[in-house]
Amino acid sequence: MSLMSTMLLGFIAGVTILLGLPIGRLRRPVPTLRALLNASAIGVLLFLVWDVLTHAWAPIDVALTSVHSGKGGLGTAVGYGVLFAAGLAAGLLSMVYYEIWMGRQVSWSQTTEASRGRRGPGAMKVDELRAQRLSGMATWSTARRLSLLIAVGIGLHNFAEGLAIGQSAASGELALALLLVIGFGLHNATEGFGIVAPLAGDIDAGGNMRRPSWGFLLAMGAIGGGPTFVGTLLGHQFTSEVVSVLFLTLAAGSILYVVTMLLGVAAKTRRPDLLGYGLLLGLLAGFLTDAIVTAAGA
Repeated sequence: MSLMSTMLLGFIAGVTILLGLPIGRLRRPVPTLRALLNASAIGVLLFLVWDVLTHAWAPIDVALTSVHSGKGGLGTAVGYGVLFAAGLAAGLLSMVYYEIWMGRQVSWSQTTEASRGRRGPGAMKVDELRAQRLSGMATWSTARRLSLLIAVGIGLHNFAEGLAIGQSAASGELALALLLVIGFGLHNATEGFGIVAPLAGDIDAGGNMRRPSWGFLLAMGAIGGGPTFVGTLLGHQFTSEVVSVLFLTLAAGSILYVVTMLLGVAAKTRRPDLLGYGLLLGLLAGFLTDAIVTAAGA
């Protein structure tokens, strides 16, 4: 398959993530709906963790089977095992330290603003000048930062999916490539919903709903779905199981951290019934799309 045709497949698989993003623009979602959306996002992400780790572990499983049958050495299995552990640790801990750093930035900004108010308008100091330059993600709400973390984790996962599409197309397996596009496109549609789920509960100090702009939603869609296109392009050029395992484990670690944060949000609602319903809904949505691809022979 030509490079242009392959790139089109990657674009189609990635752009479906936009289908779930308009949910983030709901004007006044009731608390019940917010809790259900949050729980469903957890279900989708839990499925992704399982799916990602299953594919990342496959080369290790194959290598260990070869060792058992006497057809291979232990070095390959150990190498993939180290890569697996390193990618998982990097994906998880990078999110942890990012949140710590961002929390310090926000705390420092608030402290500086309070100090400025006590000193009066004429006491412009170095730290005040720095505070005026503080912008971007440090000014975002917790819900928006969580949405970004979800998009990053999903983007890493989708990069690995894009590699699979590109490699299938490059090897001439057109039928498989098309099935992967259909399956991954369905997955991405549910992942877009997961990205915006935290935004349903984004409320300011006055109790007013913060509605994300279309620009913000498109940016989250680009972060989450764009790597599918990039992965497809790179996968068409070369095949690397090592790169695939690395990005899959990075995705698993980052998504796992996001799941723990969403569980904290769910605990505050004190609605275990909605948590159970949403988890079941999200998990079934993930497994259903995976079953469609498997049943089709991909």
